[in-house]
Amino acid sequence: MLTAVYKSKKKADTFLFVEKRDDFSKVPEPLMAMFGKPEYVMLINLAKRVQLGVADLEQVKQALTDNGFYLQIPPPQANLLAEHRKQNGVESD
Repeated sequence: MLTAVYKSKKKADTFLFVEKRDDFSKVPEPLMAMFGKPEYVMLINLAKRVQLGVADLEQVKQALTDNGFYLQIPPPQANLLAEHRKQNGVESD
């Protein structure tokens, strides 16, 4: 299963996987507007991969099969201040 990977210039660490290079026809227009102009990164064969960097390989394959695309967003950042307060027994407002 070949897939083309693009990164967003608008959103850091956000990637879009599509079935065919430069074919964004299955990606909803609001998502494309949020993503911005896609910047091509690479073409990968998912069938020969055991894992992907951050994304779950099976979820990527399923999303490509079901929707024709997969959007990889960075994991939410931890609220370091809240964690620090919790560790020190300070209640949040």
